[in-house]
Amino acid sequence: MKRNIALFLSAAMLMGLLTACGDKENNDPSTEPVKIVVTDNGWDSQKVHNEIARLVVEHAYTGYTFETSTASSSMNWLALIKGDVDLDIESWTDNVASYPDDVARGDIVDVGVLVPDSAQGLYVPRYVVEGDPERNIAPMAPDLKTVEDLKKYADVFPDDEDPTMGRIYGCLPGWMSDEILFRKYEYYGLDEMYTYNRLGSEGVLFASLASAYNKGEPWVGYCYEPTVIAGQLDLILLDDAPFDPDLYMDGKCAFPSQELKIVSGKYFAEKAPELLSFFQNYQTGSEAISAALAHIDATGATHAEAAVWFLREYDALIDNWLPAENAKALRDYLATLD
Repeated sequence: MKRNIALFLSAAMLMGLLTACGDKENNDPSTEPVKIVVTDNGWDSQKVHNEIARLVVEHAYTGYTFETSTASSSMNWLALIKGDVDLDIESWTDNVASYPDDVARGDIVDVGVLVPDSAQGLYVPRYVVEGDPERNIAPMAPDLKTVEDLKKYADVFPDDEDPTMGRIYGCLPGWMSDEILFRKYEYYGLDEMYTYNRLGSEGVLFASLASAYNKGEPWVGYCYEPTVIAGQLDLILLDDAPFDPDLYMDGKCAFPSQELKIVSGKYFAEKAPELLSFFQNYQTGSEAISAALAHIDATGATHAEAAVWFLREYDALIDNWLPAENAKALRDYLATLD
């Protein structure tokens, strides 16, 4: 009897060990997909880049999932340093005061360059300065050349809610460039004669510009390039004092023409080494992304649909980004889509 009990206990222990081993194998983290998280700071060109990257990460490679972190650019930057976010695609690093120190400490890593140069600042439609005879629009502010010149023309850009003040359409809340632009607004004394109007999204900001432009009305506010709106409309970037890195963060000079980069947190290279080479090679160019944004504007496509359109329209780029077998896997997937 005792021998039977001993055999039973031994068998039970063996089954327990086998079950435990089986559970360990089934729950082995190495068999689970690796989650890649990238920033979504709210602007359209970055959203298109993100959706292109999603297609590559999830369908040119195996073992990865792709997510976006929707937050302000400043909050996402902190998450990138902490390691909660892996990548910032189309990163405007010159707008980040801590960027040089973050790189020096190794918390932020430069991965690649998307666009070699860009522009941002305060823009007006060209007809505001030069007029437009074809549309029977006379010049409204013929001597307007610089940001400081706006002090002479507050009455040209009236605020609908306070006619005694002009209106400047500022950058979006939470964007790092908004902090710099608002300091510029104060530095030049524009706060004494203009309200600084922050709108809730890039779409609403650019819709206000497009509406004014179509009506031939005055408008002054933040814009940047490359964007579809800058490509569609004839705009003038107002001059400012030459860029000086010592004055820039205080808004006392022009925004720099800067490289738009891909940056990562310090853990990404070890987390996904095979993806690192893709992002190092990932370049699109401002004209190509502007074309994708124009496709969205013309067709009402989503950012995800525009990414599929882009990869088909600019198929040759895939070979620049990926090894042959990964390029084939991506093209095979695209062929399954309508």
